[in-house]
Amino acid sequence: MYLSKEAKAEIFAKHGKGATDTGSTEGQVALFTTRIAHLTGHLKKNKHDFSTQLSLQKLVGKRRGLLAYLYKKDIERYRAIIKALQLRDIIK
Repeated sequence: MYLSKEAKAEIFAKHGKGATDTGSTEGQVALFTTRIAHLTGHLKKNKHDFSTQLSLQKLVGKRRGLLAYLYKKDIERYRAIIKALQLRDIIK
C-alpha cells in the first residue's frame, strides 16, 4: 500500500489528538486529504481509470461530510484544520 503504518500514525499524531486516536474528525480529514492527493496524481497519469475516479468522488464526499459536521460542532476546530491542510473553505 502507498501509506505505511508509520506514515498514518504521523498524520494522526500531527492532526489528531494522538498517534493512536484514529477516530478524531481532524485526523480522518487529514487522512482523506492525503488519499485524495494520491488518487489525483494517479488519475493525471491514467485518465481512463473510471473506478479510481468513482472512488475519488466518494472520498471527496466523505471529507466534505466530515468538514460539514466539524463546522456545525466547533467552528474553531474547522478553521484550524482548513488552515493546516490548506483547503478551500467549502462550507458557506
